[in-house]
Amino acid sequence: MTAATAGPVEEFATGLRTTRVRRTPDGRHEWWHGPGTGRHDPPAAPLAPAVPAHTAGARLVVPRPVEGGLAYLADGPYSAAAWLRDPRPAVRLLLAHALAGAGEALRDLHASAVPDGAGVPPALARLRSFLDRAAEGGVAGPHTRRTTSYAPATAPPAPATAPHAPAAAPHAPAVVRLREHAARVWGPARLDRLRSWCAELTEPGGTVLVHGFASLGALIPPLRRGPVALLTGEDLGAARPELDLGWLLGDLAELDWAVPVSAHLDGPELPRVLLDAYGSGADRDLTGRAAVVRIAAHTRDFAAYCGWSDELADYTAFIADLIDEEGRRAVLGGATP
Repeated sequence: MTAATAGPVEEFATGLRTTRVRRTPDGRHEWWHGPGTGRHDPPAAPLAPAVPAHTAGARLVVPRPVEGGLAYLADGPYSAAAWLRDPRPAVRLLLAHALAGAGEALRDLHASAVPDGAGVPPALARLRSFLDRAAEGGVAGPHTRRTTSYAPATAPPAPATAPHAPAAAPHAPAVVRLREHAARVWGPARLDRLRSWCAELTEPGGTVLVHGFASLGALIPPLRRGPVALLTGEDLGAARPELDLGWLLGDLAELDWAVPVSAHLDGPELPRVLLDAYGSGADRDLTGRAAVVRIAAHTRDFAAYCGWSDELADYTAFIADLIDEEGRRAVLGGATP
């Protein structure tokens, strides 16, 4: 792998992860992941050797240890999450190309052997713990609809800061506050549905090797030429294949809700592009439920690693709507009637 040079093109951090993007001498880009402001142990990717070296579509880029973190090599400095905010039609085509590549590559990953030691992906494990504690100590309350439509103003692009391994939350009071609020807004029935969907995604008999955090922030389109990269390794685990598809679709649904861009309506339908590229074999209903799980996981992680924002209340109401419709809007690419 080529060593990076000069200062970072991009740099951002949460309590769990620091990300730096630097140019390499040959014009490519190194994406470096290191410990966030609330942790000291370096990230690791122990299951990375199980990732196939060659896949259709996107390249599944695995990391190497560098400077107390993990470095990935890609051909672009910006993630699909960042590009999604650009309304130009040509960018929509770039995103469609990236998502099609991700769908093909994930299908090859899911066909690989599950290595010994593969467990529940870390982000899903964090959400399961959060939901279990909410169910134990939650308070039922009326469903509260959102009144605003925007992402937490202090948050980095949601999928671009994907947390990796289990760690203590540096903003524990914010997690408690969110847990109590979610218990009131969602009520016992919705909490039970979310918990059952988490369990469904890891039921024995249908699990495969999954990326574990196949987010728009880990999907890197090339800036000029080269393959699409899907940064892979830190979150690998065993789960249903719908988890990875739902993770990407959840990102798309969340960003469409939080930062709608009307010009995008004239371009390709991105959820359809992803699902068509992946092909048959995935349960569309379960994929929709997995998309809700992804958005709930992001909301929990934002509170844990960025702190409390009053706009998280809007997110809990949005998730309540998604639970009621079982995530269908994420699979269909738009709101359901």
